[in-house]
Amino acid sequence: MRIISGKYAKRNLFTLKSNRTRPTSDKVKESLFNSLGQFFHGGNVLDLYAGSGALGIEAVSRGYDKASLVDINHAACSIIKKNVALTKEENRFDVYNMRSSVALKLFAENGERFDLVFLDPPYAKEKIAKDMMQMNKLDLLNENAIVVAETDDHTELGKITGFSLIKDHHLGKTIVRIYRKDK
Repeated sequence: MRIISGKYAKRNLFTLKSNRTRPTSDKVKESLFNSLGQFFHGGNVLDLYAGSGALGIEAVSRGYDKASLVDINHAACSIIKKNVALTKEENRFDVYNMRSSVALKLFAENGERFDLVFLDPPYAKEKIAKDMMQMNKLDLLNENAIVVAETDDHTELGKITGFSLIKDHHLGKTIVRIYRKDK
């Protein structure tokens, strides 16, 4: 797995050797960023189930200002920190070793807001809608924020209050859904 494009392009990333994380493949990542617009002009990114940190690092590589990378798994956070070090711009990343619900509350307390959010939790159907509604309730999303939800091809999410589904990509056994926060 590697950074595909942007400032940190072609850097190989470390991954956790565990079946607890499912790294987003380079093919899925490339398709996802192509559909988002490829390159960006600032903003804050949140990867709430970061795994290796690849999505958040890729977003910063392509022009976002800063990424907050959250994972409950201590070993995953160690891998994320190694990957962030590869950028040589560690100040553009914050790594949090905590539950997603705790992280969301912490971000709200600190007045943080995000423009792009990645959600790829282990139990997608139950967590994605709940996390999205919680982010809305805590006012963590800037106007026109984008939320990217990655699931397997058997998971149906349905309508999520406060968000509009703008794209739905089927990439093999992976489905990537892109939502925009409603105004």
